[in-house]
Amino acid sequence: MTRTRREAGPLAGPVDADEFARTTDAIAASISRVIDGKPGAVRAALLCLLAEGHLLIEDVPGVGKTMLARALGASVDATVRRIQFTPDLLPGDVTGVSVYDPAERRFEFKPGAIFAHIVIADEINRSSPKTQSALLEAMEERQVTVDGTSRHLPDPFLVVATQNPLEMEGTYALPEAQRDRFMMRISMGYPDAADEALMLRQRDDANPLDALTPVITADRVAALIAWARGIHVSPSVEEYAVALARATRAHPELRLGASPRATLQLVRAAKVWAALEGREFVIPDDIATLLEPVFAHRLIPARGSSVTRGRSGADAVAHALHGIAAAVRVPLAAH
Repeated sequence: MTRTRREAGPLAGPVDADEFARTTDAIAASISRVIDGKPGAVRAALLCLLAEGHLLIEDVPGVGKTMLARALGASVDATVRRIQFTPDLLPGDVTGVSVYDPAERRFEFKPGAIFAHIVIADEINRSSPKTQSALLEAMEERQVTVDGTSRHLPDPFLVVATQNPLEMEGTYALPEAQRDRFMMRISMGYPDAADEALMLRQRDDANPLDALTPVITADRVAALIAWARGIHVSPSVEEYAVALARATRAHPELRLGASPRATLQLVRAAKVWAALEGREFVIPDDIATLLEPVFAHRLIPARGSSVTRGRSGADAVAHALHGIAAAVRVPLAAH
């Protein structure tokens, strides 16, 4: 069943399928007023927000990576912080530090930029691995521990990170543990000629971000998340997701397969995908559609294998995933 667009309106009372559809349409429409011709990227950002995941956007500079994150933040009435990752950024700049107050004769915690509903980690791979690791606890446990004291982050909490391709100057490779914290990795790609020409006309005098107003509060986002969490996943679809993950771990062309966290996030993402499609149950096609954006950035191809020869690492992983998707049996009558 494909959902038709409804008029946006404020949420009131319990969330149901109709309210979920209306509000998610409004958020997507708001972001699309800034991001021209990239509906897939807009949906990925919305999906990660509602599936309690985090989004990694990898592409060359100037294609709208940061603009997408800022448009999402402007569409939600929530706290938004932007962290520009640079080689001299320190972990305490991200998490916060304890500062001694001589008047009170005690240490006082000064929260870092991570304490926000939506955190934009701009050019995350330009900072050192030590600073990148400051995000690990926050992204997984939604808390920050400084000087032995744990402090919870706001709810909902989303990290939208941008990174430049590794071959560009001044970049560090994200460690496996960091990549595994991101639910999805997407690329923006260049706009087509018509969208690029439209951008020139629209942005000559004004920034479209300035015209965006929030369409939903942070509290109501949490209600949407709770509703999507209840989307039904049959045992056969769960087994299908597990079979795909296990196939990556045994694949001869892959040195590192998908983690259990990846399987969990694949199913969570599929629930939101189904909800955005107007269904209250997940079908195998939802799992298959999200397999590459959820799994690909976590996998490492085996060195010297027949698949990797003549291919980039990303191409080798994509080739292996296509083979796995074709080989794993798809369950029938899933719902």
